[in-house]
Amino acid sequence: MKMTFYGQFVAGEDQEAIKPLIRRNQAFGVGAVLDYSVEEDLTPEEAEQKELDSCTSASEKEIGGAEQREKQYRAHRGFGDRRGGVISARTYFYADEAKCDQHMETFLRCIDASSGSSEDGFSAIKLTALGRPQFLLQFSEVLVKWQRFFHQMAAEQGQAGQAALEMKLEVGKLQEALANLGIATKAESQHWFTGENLGVSGTVDLLDWNSLIDSRTKLSKLLLVPNMQTGQLEPLLSRFTEEEDLQMKRMLQRMDVLAKRAAETGVRLMVDAEQTYFQPAISRLTLEMQRRFNRDRAVIFNTYQCYLKEAYDNVTLDVELSRREGWHFGTKLVRGAYMEQERNRAAQIGYEDPINPTYEKTSEMYHRMAELGIHPSEKKVYFGQLLGMCDQITFPLGQAGFPVYKYVPYGPVNEVLPYLSRRAQENRGFMKRVNRERDLLWSEFKRRLFAGSLFGPNY
Repeated sequence: MKMTFYGQFVAGEDQEAIKPLIRRNQAFGVGAVLDYSVEEDLTPEEAEQKELDSCTSASEKEIGGAEQREKQYRAHRGFGDRRGGVISARTYFYADEAKCDQHMETFLRCIDASSGSSEDGFSAIKLTALGRPQFLLQFSEVLVKWQRFFHQMAAEQGQAGQAALEMKLEVGKLQEALANLGIATKAESQHWFTGENLGVSGTVDLLDWNSLIDSRTKLSKLLLVPNMQTGQLEPLLSRFTEEEDLQMKRMLQRMDVLAKRAAETGVRLMVDAEQTYFQPAISRLTLEMQRRFNRDRAVIFNTYQCYLKEAYDNVTLDVELSRREGWHFGTKLVRGAYMEQERNRAAQIGYEDPINPTYEKTSEMYHRMAELGIHPSEKKVYFGQLLGMCDQITFPLGQAGFPVYKYVPYGPVNEVLPYLSRRAQENRGFMKRVNRERDLLWSEFKRRLFAGSLFGPNY
């Protein structure tokens, strides 16, 4: 395996084994994003059961009530194995808190390896490896409900269809609407803005609105918001048991440990994107880390999946937040790794497909950035490809002076095989791309041979 598939797509088994490849790439101007790509080898049935157990709260198991949550944010057995239809992203399933601690230690070693092998490296982490996913699922539902409520009120004030940042609610009308819906009296909603710079201009935008559920303002956990499907008022936040509350805090503590280590060692930390029913919480928690650690430079990088319909709004909102609060914005823009799975899940369970309908729509997401005239030497825009793929793009970019990186998986052969085997089986375009790269290499070999420069000084 080391001479074939593993050798092509994995850098090595451990921190020492990967150093020669990283140094060789650096000689051509190519950096590394280290990714410890070990996965537990579970059967689909085992994965489904782990997912159901870890995404259902204790109260829901005892007295039911999971059906009250929105379809997108419930655990569904048919999609419990999150590896299905996923090509290049590794997957973690929750076992217990001790296993999450092990994952944190692994990520710490990955950060140290990145620091030891280069001066400007990245390390990638996944938040589903650091805690019980039930918290991500429920917090995502809270965030989506809260934003949806804002858009509902904006529509009632005649602002439907506007870009997210352009919507501004008049505070007086907002307070009246909250009172009429039975959500909060005028006195209570007035208290929400006390001590904050919200509503001073007489309006509240989506960033102001989102800040109301920050831990800093301690908005009541018993707040009720309307469910637009049922017309009923429902609690914004679910009740957690004491143990579930501790599990949530441990996840936040593990994130804090990793961010501090990255900042101390000069490594930039990329938080990978995951499925849409986890992603709002993942993005929000990453944003909180950026607020703390990106004051002097971009240490924490969020990930935005441009195949999502809401990607552009999410990016523009977070960029504006960083501008208002004075911290450095760092992002990784990707297409997204879960398209097939996301579309199947939405269709079978019965909620709106979150993915753009066409390839062209996703391309538009990428291109809705102005031409900024950034020179390669400014090192502000980075490019990245997977190790073993698209070398004909990576290395010319590096030699032209652009900051470019390889996403570098590593880990023991037998423990990386579950990840590699899925890529081989599910990526239908895989062999076409390999054949294309082989043809390009052969053409370049012949060009150099006939030009008499096969062993020239520039090569």
